[in-house]
Parts: sequence; C-alpha cells; structure tokens
Amino acid sequence: MRNTGFFFDERCLWHTSGIYAGNMLAGSWVQPPSAGGHVESPETKRRFKNLLEVSGLAAQLSWHSAQPASLEDLLRVHDADYLQRFQALSDGGGGQLAEDAFVGPGGFEIACLSAGLACAAVDAVLRGELDNAYALSRPPGHHCLADRPLGFCFLANIPIAINQAQARHGANRVAVIDWDVHHGNGTQAAFYQRDDVLTISLHQDRCFPPGYSGEEERGEGAGSGCNLNIPLLAGAGHESYLYALQKRVLPAVEKFKPDLIVVACGYDASGLDPLARMQLHSDSYRAMTDAVLAAADRLCGGRMVMVHEGGYSEHYVPFCGLAVMESLSGRRTTVNDPMLEVIKRQQPREPFVRFQQQVLDEMWQRLKL
Repeated sequence: MRNTGFFFDERCLWHTSGIYAGNMLAGSWVQPPSAGGHVESPETKRRFKNLLEVSGLAAQLSWHSAQPASLEDLLRVHDADYLQRFQALSDGGGGQLAEDAFVGPGGFEIACLSAGLACAAVDAVLRGELDNAYALSRPPGHHCLADRPLGFCFLANIPIAINQAQARHGANRVAVIDWDVHHGNGTQAAFYQRDDVLTISLHQDRCFPPGYSGEEERGEGAGSGCNLNIPLLAGAGHESYLYALQKRVLPAVEKFKPDLIVVACGYDASGLDPLARMQLHSDSYRAMTDAVLAAADRLCGGRMVMVHEGGYSEHYVPFCGLAVMESLSGRRTTVNDPMLEVIKRQQPREPFVRFQQQVLDEMWQRLKL
C-alpha cells in the first residue's frame, strides 16, 4: 500500500463551459440543449470523487486542496498578453475567449486553481510527503498553448507544474505520458525544443485536433527525439493500447531515465465516451497505471503524478477513475464495474488487433524508433 495523495477543490467544479449542445456551440442550426449541455461538465469529476467516497477508498487517501498557481508560475509557460485578456474577460463577467473556450465569471481564478492543484501534487511527491498523487484538475490543460486556449483548456496545467518543479526542486528530467484520447498538443508545444522533458502522446488518429496524427513530429533543436506521438486507429481497444505502451512508451521512458513521471490522465478513450471511439474499460486504465507505476518504481523511486484531463461519460468515468486510484494506492474496494464485461465483449477481433499492431510496427520502423 502506498501513501497516495488526492488533490481536489470543489471550486474547480464551478467552472462553466457555456451554452453548448454536446461540444457544438448552440445557435444557428444547433438547438440549445434540453439538459446537461456542454460535454465538459463537472458531473464526470464530481461522480468520480463521489465514487471514491462511497467505495471507502477516499478515507484511505491523503486529501489536499492547493493555492492557485501564481503569476510567476503562469508566465513560465504563457504569454503575458494572453493572461491579461483571459483575466479581463473573466473579471468582466465572462464571454467567448475562443471558439471552444467560454469563460464564466471568475473563470481565470478557477483555472489558476486547477493549475495549482497540479503544482501542489507534483510538489508534495518531490518533497517526499507522498509516494504518488492524483490532481483532479478542471478545467483541463493539455491542449492550451502559450498564447491561446483550445479544446476546453485555458491554462497548460502540466507544463506549469513541471516548470515550477524544475525551478523549486531541480527536477532535471521529467517524462510526460499523455493517454487522453486527444493529442496533447499544448504539452508537446511547451517542451518541443527542450531535452529535459520527454513528451509522449497516445491518441486516436485524426480525432483532435481534427485531422492530426503527429507521427513525424519528434521535437526540434535540443528537443530532437524528446517527443513521441503514437496515433492509434479508431476502435483500437485494450490490447492495442497495452502493445503500444509496452513496445514503445515504456522503453522510451526507460531510456530517458526521468526524475519524475507525470501522466495526463484522460478517460475519453473509454468505450462509453461521446467524443472518441477507442473501447477501453476500467481494467485497461488499471493495467496502464500498474505498468507506469512499475516503471516509476524502477526509474525514479516511484515518483509519479497523474493530472486529470478529458473524459466525458458521466456514468463511466467514475469506474475508470476508481480503477486508477486503486492501482495508485495499492488498495482494492468491493466496487464492481457494471459495464466491464460488456465492453470486454465489444473488443475488436484478433485480425483487427494484428492489423493495428502491424500499422504501429511499420510506423516505428519507418521512423527508426
């Protein structure tokens, strides 16, 4: 059993995403939603936290909130004029910061708190106060760029936390594994020309940003070879994710020898997610967490932090999140995933799995990986 931290603040669930129908801005031909609205709602996170509590696992975790990320922290990643525009819109009552980025009143302060949760989780693990940690950050961060928001993300939570850790703790080498189903373009951009952070993204091919695969993008300048993208075919399923993780992701991390591993933990590759088609289940997230945790034990004294990203099924995210927290903490609850066997029966047949593996092998051979 491990001393596992859970970083959460109710105020992050008060972030509002605007009037959308699913992930489409209401208006023109898009009828306003009858209920629920934007897919990036607080319910997935709130129900995840609630299941931790009713399962009894919450009582065995170390719970924390955090201070908001400071302006100094933000400026290590973001342009000052972007932060000023963001704060001014928030202070003025909110509005549209970008096409898919609605800011409500106080949205800037909530985004700073979301980044602060990631910072505090990393800080506590590097100080040795916790073995590992999970930050339930909202709004998410892995799409946000230095000068603009993107894909529901307003601040680059993980880059902010890593840069703060390097400034405070001298964490010389950090590996980021992003298994959110959408490409972690913002995290990639933040470190693309640096050799002290390894960025790896497992994502659905051409899903988001729309049309993007990224297999040729390996970093630039000093960062050449420190970025790895693994686009997977829609419907890839459990076996394909574990194949990619074992064949390329973990060997790349082993070679890099990080002081800390950070996982951008999105649950939108699950079989019930409305924004992707990848067919993972709770045991997939358990197996991936177990594998990365074992690598962290071998490489960096178990120092591992997971930061919440996407995941839009309010019914299924809690079961995937619980599996991750059980793995991180080394404890099992009596909760049974009611959809586990159904999604297992929906996994792709072996010919498709072999084809996906062949596609990956050919890509890696072409790229000389």
